[in-house]
Amino acid sequence: MCAGNGSPLSRMAAQRWRKLGRVFCPEGQYPWMTSHASYPVGLPLDDRVVRVFFSPRDAANRSSMAWLDMVLAPTGFTVRRLCERPLLGPGERGAFDDSGVTVGCVLRHRGELRVYYLGWSLGVTVPFRNFIGLASGALGADALERVSPAPILDRCAVDPLSLSYPWVVADGQRWRMWYGSHLRWGDSADDMVHVIKQAYSPDGLRWERPGTVAIGVEEEHEFAVSRPSVLRDSDRWRMWYSRRVPSYTLGYAESADGERWARCDSDCGLRPSEAGWDSETVEYASVFDHGGGRFMLYNGNGFGRSGFGVAVLDGWGS
Repeated sequence: MCAGNGSPLSRMAAQRWRKLGRVFCPEGQYPWMTSHASYPVGLPLDDRVVRVFFSPRDAANRSSMAWLDMVLAPTGFTVRRLCERPLLGPGERGAFDDSGVTVGCVLRHRGELRVYYLGWSLGVTVPFRNFIGLASGALGADALERVSPAPILDRCAVDPLSLSYPWVVADGQRWRMWYGSHLRWGDSADDMVHVIKQAYSPDGLRWERPGTVAIGVEEEHEFAVSRPSVLRDSDRWRMWYSRRVPSYTLGYAESADGERWARCDSDCGLRPSEAGWDSETVEYASVFDHGGGRFMLYNGNGFGRSGFGVAVLDGWGS
């Protein structure tokens, strides 16, 4: 069932995601990688190898950016290499990202990487405040450089409380961003309202935010939607995102123009397993095309504490 303000689209069949297994879970390989492998994002390097960017945490719960390379096919995967140092670590004391950095999305642009990320700053009256930053560098570089010591999206009149995970698409002469925005804090972690909004830019650096909500909370027990992943196919835009109802699960929406979205959550097709590392929740998905297939990276139990896995969409492209 699809619902919302999206333009009319022909009905598609429910997605059939086939899980290929857990890819990686930190085991204290480095002091900055003691736990978690959250928010995985795939960037194909060629027809065989995909570089996955993700965010591990240190013993103080501060996140950094890391990567691993894997050979990926619809029949399975093999991990080839894990980075030995963080691509980007927490910012300087007092900076918007001094309590950690987590990956939002990764793009190639003019021969370099652009990594839009979330900066963490711990709060007093609320647990945290988030901002959106940007780092760049060569694909093979050992480290990324911040484009600015300040966030590229800070709090403002339409986003006065906290921002979250950006997903950016270069769409011709215009760049589009879908990002999370806090509308309200409550007395507990389950007492908040968090939605997905849209922004626009001529260059991916300067952003206009009209305050338009792309995906809002709808169900009785749903209080947050976050971490969008957006693809554009020939006939429609597709978005996968995380829902808290109150445990995490995945949602899905479609749009004819990338502006007005219709929620089709029941069509998402990826659910927790009966047992194991993703038996309680599935969340923080990112979807990408590679080698003729469509794949999803996602986290399982514990917000990434149990690592991340990969699934392939059966029937896609056939």
